[in-house]
Amino acid sequence: MTSPLQQKIKITGPSVVTANRTFDGVVIYRTADRGWSTELANAAIVREAEPARALLAASVADDVGAVGAYIAPVKIDDTGAVVPGNLREQIRRSGVTIALPAHA
Repeated sequence: MTSPLQQKIKITGPSVVTANRTFDGVVIYRTADRGWSTELANAAIVREAEPARALLAASVADDVGAVGAYIAPVKIDDTGAVVPGNLREQIRRSGVTIALPAHA
């Protein structure tokens, strides 16, 4: 398996670093102050490969708080809000797309 830091990073627009919180699996986003937030609006936005690589490297080093960090595309909507940039990220943020069976 290739480390995310060894992969070519291609940035085609605004992007963030996302991962899952280690202790409960919740989707989290890397913030500019090197923390993590569950809110996409708090994520550090990168637009070029080198800052993205640096943010990802810092995120991967934080293996206590997060797992599986990678760069994900985002969009800035007409109101200035940050929204997921593709379907995968929309699903990760919003949850499952089907009704789950009720617990017995």
